[in-house]
Amino acid sequence: MANVQEKAALLIIDAQKGFMDSVFDVENAVNIIKNLVDAAREASIPIIYTQEMHRKERVDFGRELDGSEGIHCLEGTDDVELIDGLSPQNGEYIIKKRRYSCFFATDLEILLKGLDVNTLIVCGFLTDVCVHYTCVDAHQHDYHVKVVYDGVRGSTEDAHHAALKAIKYLQKDSEIYSDPWIRTLRNQVIQSK
Repeated sequence: MANVQEKAALLIIDAQKGFMDSVFDVENAVNIIKNLVDAAREASIPIIYTQEMHRKERVDFGRELDGSEGIHCLEGTDDVELIDGLSPQNGEYIIKKRRYSCFFATDLEILLKGLDVNTLIVCGFLTDVCVHYTCVDAHQHDYHVKVVYDGVRGSTEDAHHAALKAIKYLQKDSEIYSDPWIRTLRNQVIQSK
């Protein structure tokens, strides 16, 4: 594994209370995400959280409600809050978004350029929706994408696996797992001392 610290950022997509009942095996994923955050902090890797958030007047859902999803993530509700234990600290970033992709109508790319990031380490929810759409847009913007397979979850296991397969089609080296990535980070921290 290359030096993952060099130009990488950890992107935590929509780890919000409103999705806790919408994804399978959520508790395991949350614990893995927390471990990823701890390792990224130790290694001084930028950490970016995203929050899907819609106006309570529902004017910004667009075509999103044409599918299987109902009204969700309305401003001012607990649904938009980040999961307990996953709150940005000083020097970490949060991106609020109205659509699936973290790139669409947000300042994510401006932030990534300012941080000189070329690789996104991706975890969070939902693999088949926001994770997938964000990875596709990251690919279109020429970022390297590394999806932490054990740190993402989807609406169903089938949809989750289909989305991972689609992302891997775009970038064949996009598959990583939390334990080896965390070990690599910790080894790099030790070597830099």
